[in-house]
Amino acid sequence: MALTGKQKAAMLLMSLDDRTSAELLKGLDAEGIQDITMELAQIDASRQRNSKEREAVTKEFYKSLKGKDTQTFSMKRFLNEMLVKIVSEEEAEYIQLEVKKTTINKELFSDIRSASTDELVLALEGAHPQTVALVLSELSPKKNQDVLALLKEDMRLKTICRMTSPDTLGAEVKRRIASTISEKLRGLKGETLSETPERRQENLRKIAIVLSGMDRDMRDQLLEEICDNDNETGTMVKRLMVTWKDVVSIADRALQESLRNVDSSKLAVALYGAEEEIAEKIRKNISERAASMLDEEIAMMQEPLEQEILDAREEVVSPLRQANEDGTLRMTGR
Repeated sequence: MALTGKQKAAMLLMSLDDRTSAELLKGLDAEGIQDITMELAQIDASRQRNSKEREAVTKEFYKSLKGKDTQTFSMKRFLNEMLVKIVSEEEAEYIQLEVKKTTINKELFSDIRSASTDELVLALEGAHPQTVALVLSELSPKKNQDVLALLKEDMRLKTICRMTSPDTLGAEVKRRIASTISEKLRGLKGETLSETPERRQENLRKIAIVLSGMDRDMRDQLLEEICDNDNETGTMVKRLMVTWKDVVSIADRALQESLRNVDSSKLAVALYGAEEEIAEKIRKNISERAASMLDEEIAMMQEPLEQEILDAREEVVSPLRQANEDGTLRMTGR
């Protein structure tokens, strides 16, 4: 059955983002808005959200905008039932331009949005911070954060500055940037970033956190399989199940038992430069006498080497790892 103009208008609005849809509806009177709302409600209630049909409607409208007779308001022929009856020609032209900008913008950045995080990072290497900022602004918040985290520190800082104080870019500049990055992405299809030690540890940490939340028997079985396949990787995963940063998530009783056997001089070194949250957690779970001894050690201590700090923290975490392996460690969340 052929769709009416109002049905097509409703489908078109469902294909756009909320902000653009709201802008388009501003020019309608109450009756027009009610008509469109009723069509939207009927589509939603019937759950007949045919994606192919909506895509066909969007393409039909986009082709009408690109036609030679755009200046003669070709939108009338597409949405004649809605526009001719309830909006002026001036308002219709405004709607036409707004939808055209949105449609073209979505098409320009479609390849960029569908690219993997690794592909985006590789494509943005050597790009101007403004280019990176524009590309990130077109991504979902999650992918935006993932790409930003993988950029080199200098580029990340410059990009963040651009994002907090954005420049107004013209449509042609955006088109060139989107075209350039999309072209790079086509040449990088399927490529991934080389795994640095830091990234490998980050990935193994994610695996470790997943395993630590499992039933002990299932966890141990999976750890055994990992160790059989690669003992070094298995050992690393075990270590990363409980780290210094997890101290704040350890249940008080479990932490108290662990700290009872840690020498105050080692604990003083471990707390050097530690995050305030971790330091407070540890002080909360030692006795007044142990806290007094700790303060004395800190007062007399010389500035430790970085490796000494890391070793001391490992000594604090070691009994917690053992308790985790035995299945007796309680964590209140990460």
